[in-house]
Formats: sequence, C-alpha cells, structure tokens
Amino acid sequence: MKEKVSVPFMLLAILFNVCLIAANLLETKVIQVGGITVTAGLLVFPISYIINDCIAEVWGFKKARLIIWSGFVMNFFVVALGLIAVAIPAAPYWEGEEHFNFVFGLAPRIAFASLTAFLVGSFLNAYVMSRMKVASGGRNFSARAVLSTVVGETADSLIFFPIAFVGIIAPRELLVLMGIQIVLKTLYEIVILPVTIQVVKYIKQVEGIDVFDNDISYNVLKVKDLS
Repeated sequence: MKEKVSVPFMLLAILFNVCLIAANLLETKVIQVGGITVTAGLLVFPISYIINDCIAEVWGFKKARLIIWSGFVMNFFVVALGLIAVAIPAAPYWEGEEHFNFVFGLAPRIAFASLTAFLVGSFLNAYVMSRMKVASGGRNFSARAVLSTVVGETADSLIFFPIAFVGIIAPRELLVLMGIQIVLKTLYEIVILPVTIQVVKYIKQVEGIDVFDNDISYNVLKVKDLS
C-alpha cells in the first residue's frame, strides 16, 4: 500500500520550506526593534520550529524527519542557484548587480553555518517533542512545545553564530547576540503558543490521528522510513 500524504501535512510542509528560504533571504537585513538589534530572519524563522512542533506532535518523528530534510534540500538548492546567478555576468545596462549580489551572494561560510545549524536544531526540536510526548502520555503539549524550541533554538544559535562570525564579531558581542536570539525566538514561541495549540487540535480532529513514537528509530538518515 502506497503512503498517502494528507492535505494538511502537504500545506504545512510547503509553508515550512517557504519559511526557511525566506528566513535565509531576510537574514541579509539587520533590523532594530525596541532598541534591540536582530536580523530580519527572526520575523519568520521561528515559524519553522512551530510547524516542526505541529508535525512531530500529530504525525510523529518520521514525518518531521522528512520535512526537515526537504527543507534542507530546498534551502541548499536556492543557495546554489543564487551563487550561480551571482557568478553569471550581468547585462551591461543593469544597475542592480551590487544589491542582488548582496542578497544572493551568500558566503560559503555563512551558507554552511546556516544549513548545519538548521539541521541540528530542527532534529533536536523534533526529538525532544517526540520523546516528551511518549514519556508524558501525550499530556502537557505546551511544555513540550516550549522546551523543544529552547533546545532547538539554543543548538541552532550555538552552531550558527560561532561558525559564521568568529573572527568577525568580538566574542563578548557574539555571546550577547546569541543570547538575544535564543530568548527572542523562545518568547516568539510562547506568544504564539495559543495559535499553535488550536492548529494542532484542529489537525488531529481532521486527520483522526495522534502518533506516538513507540519503538522507532531516531536515525536522521532513515528518510524513507515512514511506515
């Protein structure tokens, strides 16, 4: 019997990929909110963790593993296309090359840091959600969602910022920036938690499913293992 993909799962997976790609592009702008300086990617990136929570909660770790790898591949694909476009000479009359290159000419160091941090953070987020759900018997979704985000976002920041900015930003400033990102992304999750709870409840009702990851493999490379 072939594995079927439901409409809610497909829509969440598409949104997950769009958010990741948008976050990488938005990272090229630094914004200031209430005196706090952050990258514009903060506006959309936490949404990917919220979607990760929803998928891990409703469909389990196996489906979360699938969308994490799909997000990685799509991100890599867009980065690669951007670098190719930058390398191709621009038309003589076009005046936007400098700005285009600034957005799409992502340095290999930054690209590597971003993709690596995303993989580790996302898988830790899904793993914590999965294990806590089994341990709690499906109770305390709010606690699982927040704690998994703290773990995932902390790992993401601890990997991304050192790889991307060591030697560029002073160590003390780098630690402050990492701390701010972790705190703000976690607060983002808490603020939007009521919406996340309602979305999860709705999907469970529509799908008639609530997966518990008993006796599964958490090997992140088993992408084809969906049954």
